[in-house]
Amino acid sequence: MELHNVWFVLIAVLWIGYFFLEGFDFGVGILTRLLARDRAEKRVLINTIGPVWDGNEVWLLTAGGATFAAFPEWYATLFSGFYLPLLLILVCLIIRGVAFEYRAKRPEENWQRNWETAIFWTSLLPAFLWGVAFGNIVRGVKIDADFEYVGSLGDLLNPYAVLGGLVTLTLFTFHGAVFTALKTVGEIRERARALAQRVGLVTAVLALVFLLWTQVDKGDGTSLVALAVAVGAMVAALLANRAGREGWSFALSGVTIVAAVAMLFLTLFPNVMPSTLDPAWSLTVTNASSSPYTLKIMTWLAVIATPMVMAYQGWTYWVFRKRIGTQHIADPVH
Repeated sequence: MELHNVWFVLIAVLWIGYFFLEGFDFGVGILTRLLARDRAEKRVLINTIGPVWDGNEVWLLTAGGATFAAFPEWYATLFSGFYLPLLLILVCLIIRGVAFEYRAKRPEENWQRNWETAIFWTSLLPAFLWGVAFGNIVRGVKIDADFEYVGSLGDLLNPYAVLGGLVTLTLFTFHGAVFTALKTVGEIRERARALAQRVGLVTAVLALVFLLWTQVDKGDGTSLVALAVAVGAMVAALLANRAGREGWSFALSGVTIVAAVAMLFLTLFPNVMPSTLDPAWSLTVTNASSSPYTLKIMTWLAVIATPMVMAYQGWTYWVFRKRIGTQHIADPVH
């Protein structure tokens, strides 16, 4: 396999890992407004992701860095054409990190409530905007002969991309609700399961429409298999959640994300950003990639570093694997 194809696969894996991991902590952030009834329950929700949310964002940094190094033309066109939505995502991620750290620094009600509001919105907006961004990448955008984006911001808000945003928003919320049920005890666990069931039904309908639309427009036999896996895993996740099997439900909701994102990359290949103006102007794994020497050096670095990073992150999840509830929340000390 050519190295540019290998790096397309690796970048797809990085985005899959990011959406799997960051998906549930975006979902938990959204649930601080939808599920928690008081400050103690909000602290429970935030504490479920407190040890891991920043590690989850490493996958985004790695995916962006790998794209810059392996496919500089893709990176340049993507970040210039999608400048405003990507900037909004970046601002949200910055504010979100600050909110986690500063929320409990002062005891005043307004102070904590404002930071909790920030956590909600800075979880909801990226969850929606990532779906819009990837919907446009798969659908194609206005790229000219110089591989430059010549469309407008309004072009990015087309029905297909907006539907993609609604799918990621609801899917991440479902993923977060199942994770909350897996990580908590008591009444909040039961309410998380009930909310997951309601959100999951909406997610299943939206995801089915979006994936079928993708398959009809750009799919082939391989993407059809990924679609079937995504739909089957979503149904199984709902059944497992209804039966109170939170571990299975979380794993299956993760499989749904993995299969759905894999399907998008399968329908995209060998393009990385299709042009809607002329197929000959599309960015592909060939014309957007770095030199073979650069890709070779990157491959050796990835082989050495990736297992260590994954082992460390896996150890983190193992250490903080226990369930928590309101009875574990200590009185704040300032």
